[in-house]
Amino acid sequence: MASGGAPAPGALLCALLWAVAAAGDGPGGSPLPGAFGRVYQGTVNINAERVYAFAYSSEPGQVDAVRVYVNSSSENLQYPVLFVVRQQKGVLSWQVPLIFRGLYQRTYNYQEVSRTLCPSEPTPETGPSDQIIFVDVASMAPFNIAYELLVTRLENFQLETNKAFNFTASPSQPQYFLYKFPQDVDSVIIKVVSDAVYPCSVVSVQDIVCPVYDLDHNVEFNGVYQSMTKQAAITVQRKDFPGEQFFVVFVIKPEDYACGGSVPSSIHGNVNRTWNLQRTKNLQVTIVPSIKKSVYVQAMFFSFLSFLSFYLGSVVVAFVHYISTDVKLTVPFGSVSIAGSGIMASSHPITASTPEGSSYGAIDESSSSGGHQLSSPERGPPAGSDTDSSVEEESDFDTMPEIESDKNVIRTKVFLYLSDLSRKDRRIVSKKYKIYFWNIITIAVFYALPVIQLVITYQTVVNVTGNQDICYYNFLCAHPLGVLSAFNNILSNVGHMLLGFLFLLIVLRRDILHRRAMEIKDVYTLDYGIPKHFGLFYAMGIALMMEGVLSACYHVCPNYSNFQFDTSFMYMIAGLCMLKLYQTRHPDINASAYSAYASFAVVICLAVLGVVFGKNDMWFWVIFSMIHVLASLALSTQIYYMGRFKIGKCYLGIFRRAAMVLYTDCIQQCSRPMYMDRMVLLIVGNLVNWSFAIFGLLYRPRDFASYILGIFICNLLLYLAFYIIMKLRSSEKLLPIPMFCIVATAVVWAAALYFFFQNLSSWEETPAESREKNRPCILLGFFDDHDVWHFLSAAALFFSFLVLLTLDDDLDVVRRDKIPVF
Repeated sequence: MASGGAPAPGALLCALLWAVAAAGDGPGGSPLPGAFGRVYQGTVNINAERVYAFAYSSEPGQVDAVRVYVNSSSENLQYPVLFVVRQQKGVLSWQVPLIFRGLYQRTYNYQEVSRTLCPSEPTPETGPSDQIIFVDVASMAPFNIAYELLVTRLENFQLETNKAFNFTASPSQPQYFLYKFPQDVDSVIIKVVSDAVYPCSVVSVQDIVCPVYDLDHNVEFNGVYQSMTKQAAITVQRKDFPGEQFFVVFVIKPEDYACGGSVPSSIHGNVNRTWNLQRTKNLQVTIVPSIKKSVYVQAMFFSFLSFLSFYLGSVVVAFVHYISTDVKLTVPFGSVSIAGSGIMASSHPITASTPEGSSYGAIDESSSSGGHQLSSPERGPPAGSDTDSSVEEESDFDTMPEIESDKNVIRTKVFLYLSDLSRKDRRIVSKKYKIYFWNIITIAVFYALPVIQLVITYQTVVNVTGNQDICYYNFLCAHPLGVLSAFNNILSNVGHMLLGFLFLLIVLRRDILHRRAMEIKDVYTLDYGIPKHFGLFYAMGIALMMEGVLSACYHVCPNYSNFQFDTSFMYMIAGLCMLKLYQTRHPDINASAYSAYASFAVVICLAVLGVVFGKNDMWFWVIFSMIHVLASLALSTQIYYMGRFKIGKCYLGIFRRAAMVLYTDCIQQCSRPMYMDRMVLLIVGNLVNWSFAIFGLLYRPRDFASYILGIFICNLLLYLAFYIIMKLRSSEKLLPIPMFCIVATAVVWAAALYFFFQNLSSWEETPAESREKNRPCILLGFFDDHDVWHFLSAAALFFSFLVLLTLDDDLDVVRRDKIPVF
């Protein structure tokens, strides 16, 4: 000792044990030397307590974990047995019976408890270090209470990468293990599986801090956690843990309601339940490395290059069209047009003297009867008098000669031609449809900004609280980036924005060519083909881009409350497509932007009410179904009479008129309807909508937003099918480009819907039940099935828009008094 040498660790440990043994085990609770792996039995009361001392030696760099198992046969809650474990840097205590509380103040008592003590930190010393643990057993009972004590050292406390580990846990016997990041791994995925759905459990990732929160009432106090039935997955990044290690904690809940199990009924009085073996769960945990940063870069390049290829294809098509148009311009003027689709043929010109401000190809009554004389151009203002006066816009909509061109007479003819419904001033009608574009931009800004703020708040709450039950991700394929928990679900929406912008460019090109043709008074632009109004197409492009933005916002934290963000612009896309399809052959009588967007607002309000009240309230479904049926009848009546039916003083008159038509034509004399094609379409459409209403009343689907979206999509598909069938019946043809777009739309939609129905999560269920549907990534190790749905649905919507844009290109060489209306 004079030389300053330290005593040997073995000698110090022997001296410590000798001192403990010499102290005896008197009634004062002097420490008794304890041995690991040995069961100690005894009794305690208010006058007698027991203290055990367990000493061990820890090797340098080694993490030693100790587990304490206790048991008491006493169920007396007034005098529990108290266990206090004292370590070098902490104290852990609990009582037996251990009490857990559930709903309605139900209590669950456990006589068997085992806890893992917070492991000692590895020391940098060159030799082994000595550790000692004291276990105090006491009770305030005036009588003896028996107990059992077992202290063991854990051999498999540290989890290894890519190696599965099996264990069991219960509410009173939680488990946790240590994991250290390997040198070359920056992110790992903790995968936990179980063969049994119940009991409900919680998986938590906590920093290396004592005490470890491993009981049902405190496991949510620290770290990241999620509930679990049969499967759970948590992605952990090295940067979040300065010590490059963490604990994985497994807690079994005393009740299953949080995981979708039955909710215990409310009970009165102090009734206790003792469950032990029934709440034991076998678990398997595997920690695997997550993707590297290079995969993020590859996924970004893939996402952008895939959709930039559409830009390249569009440039090629535009170049081919330019070459073909340049060749056709060598033909004498009057046989081709530079503003059409590029598929033109020679025909008889009408006149080249029609001013720009005229009735845009309107043809008088003799023309509708087979003549070829245009109506007088004197009705319109002089060419070049284009004005933005709102007074003129409102007053000129229905300015028509009162005698020979009465619109009530024209629009109620049995056989209508496009010339009958394109009689209004072109400038005024174009301004009417441009309002769609400007209004949707305003709506997008005011709708998107609060949504972005809200989802940022959602993500912040998830990051701060660590509660991963808030958001319904596919946790087996959720790759974080920065503050975002599932960057892949957000990146996959880039297609909607890129293709929406590309569609705007395509529409802009057509719009520019059309304006140039109007400036040179091209007869095919003025008097042939479908009147060109691009306002709705611009609105569709903006809606597609906003669908990508709002879908990305929804996937920041997908849950039941914000699913409407993902569907709102889907409603608008479907509605705008139907309006555009109707506008094609009814340019003068299509709905105004104000009424259309007001209708969309009503739909979105109903969607919000459905989210709030649609789960269990029957009254809501009754009211919604009545609104649905009545709206279908009212719209059908307006369509059947081409908007020329006057509602009158009483708004119920429209339904009285519909009932009278049904009675007169179908019951009283069973006469053939005046407009047979329209009647067939409306009957089928009403049957479809009434079927939706009945289905909603009977089944009351929880996903009300998707239910409304299904109504919109079915009506759109029905109308599109009717339009194409009537087009072919009218001896019109489909050119190669629209035919390609139709086939591409059908193929891509079929593939997209296949991936859409691969449910990877469901906020209709509890978070734990939703995680049972989670699946690994399928594309580049980065994207899952739902991401593929995003890619394909963006392409499918783009092709769908092209179908509407090019569907009637074959009519660019057909006079408007020869184009039927249906």
